[in-house]
Amino acid sequence: MDKSSPPGDRVTFDVSAGVAEVTLNRPDKLNALDPAMFEAIIVAGERLSRMAGLRAVVLTGAGKGFCAGLDRETFASIAAGGAVPTLKDLAKRTHGLANDFQQAAYVWRTLPVPVIAAIHGVALGGGFQIALGADMRYVAPDARLSILEIKWGLVPDMSGVALMRDLARSDVIRELSLTGRVFSGAEALTYGFATSLHADPLTAARATAKEIAGRSPDAVRAVKRLLNMASDADTAAILIAESKEQAALIGSPNQVEAVRAGVEARAGRFADGGEDGRPLRARSHRQSSSTKSPGRL
Repeated sequence: MDKSSPPGDRVTFDVSAGVAEVTLNRPDKLNALDPAMFEAIIVAGERLSRMAGLRAVVLTGAGKGFCAGLDRETFASIAAGGAVPTLKDLAKRTHGLANDFQQAAYVWRTLPVPVIAAIHGVALGGGFQIALGADMRYVAPDARLSILEIKWGLVPDMSGVALMRDLARSDVIRELSLTGRVFSGAEALTYGFATSLHADPLTAARATAKEIAGRSPDAVRAVKRLLNMASDADTAAILIAESKEQAALIGSPNQVEAVRAGVEARAGRFADGGEDGRPLRARSHRQSSSTKSPGRL
């Protein structure tokens, strides 16, 4: 198992067989978000985005909860009239479309492989928004979730509004955002925020990640690219993108191996692509089709 974590101890991750397990690691504070935690989350996501051989990610929290949101020390400083330097220029874009706070959630959406959040205990405020960045959310039925920012006189500003719009009805999002009401994992499923309920979300997330890791990595990454563009692109753009992705996949080494594995009823033996994650054949006119070994973070 390859273990390589961002600076400090706020976030850890293990990588094995193409699956990275990322753990928010401040259990004594219910993994509340302080500046060091924000930095570590972003570093973890961006390191994984450059990792060769990555197939899937599981995102979880240590201890009794996923993430309780912004830590009380920061709120106390605001209440006392103290300056919080990191909150001075939120309009500044530090990571493409996003600022630092938004990137802590949005980095999981832009990661080239699927991300599964395993949610137990609490996912409140910023913690809930980080979970929204995942492709799937496996939630314990008794977990407590909330769009909590209104309680503190704030708005959800960690890319939550952009990420929520495809998951729940507008009136549900408005009611939860305007009241800050805490809701259960079971309610999250009815709203659309939970993919499925599990007594042990982490074990379920690991199982799904392992299953995804056994599929052609070229096809998995292509599916995520297509689904990421589906919310904002028009139909014409989506249709041509589908065609281009499919044309690159058909007849490529991993696609042929997927067919052979299916016909022979065995696990596929797939090669990892290059840095752009595209099928090897699709890049053959630019560089050699030789595969690269998975790297270390």
